[in-house]
Amino acid sequence: MPPPAPRPALECRSLSKAYATNRVVLANLDFKLEAGEFIAIMGDSGVGKSTLLNLIAGLDRADSGEVLIDGTPVSTLNDDTATRLRREKLGFVFQAFHVLPHLTLAQNVALPLLLNGIAPQRALDMLAAVGLEGRGNDMPRQLSGGELQRVAIARALVHRPTLILADEPTGNLDPDTAHEVLALLREETKANGAATMMVTHSQAAAAVADRVLILSEGKLHAMRETSPHASRQNHE
Repeated sequence: MPPPAPRPALECRSLSKAYATNRVVLANLDFKLEAGEFIAIMGDSGVGKSTLLNLIAGLDRADSGEVLIDGTPVSTLNDDTATRLRREKLGFVFQAFHVLPHLTLAQNVALPLLLNGIAPQRALDMLAAVGLEGRGNDMPRQLSGGELQRVAIARALVHRPTLILADEPTGNLDPDTAHEVLALLREETKANGAATMMVTHSQAAAAVADRVLILSEGKLHAMRETSPHASRQNHE
């Protein structure tokens, strides 16, 4: 008997959301994201990209439908269990970095480990992986914007989550730094066996993804199936 197929890192089933103004944001959206995939979500401002991320993260509730993370339906969980699932299974990368200014770089990266009851030693290894070896005792004020985003990536990946949610992760970076940070996020995502969903307005950022999807009229539409990165991987 063949082994069972691996569960998707993320699955959205008939996900619907509308605001009080009756403006439909999501309309029976069905979607799967497999482990190891790096996808970009694009679309006009106000179409619901951030709403989709918030629903997946459990920060907002859908009107109907279901979100499953690593096979677990999030809406069936009580608050404590849902919080634990987010801590263990999710990693977040934001446009504004959200690095805590009063903590060292090592302490910032170690936060997900401490919340999950894991020894913090891995934080230094993760800083080294993102090119910040030996900087663990530095304070955020000593870093450039690109370096701060590297810290945010290290923090998102340090506890080896199933799913990374990235909301405009290069919005505050110059083009050259943005390219370096995106290449790093992709590389570390693949190395850690995670899946990444990135919301972006940038065509250059989206070009790094395996798939680009457009959110329009409440649905996700394929813009491009595979990137050159994915094509090379398929032939390796």
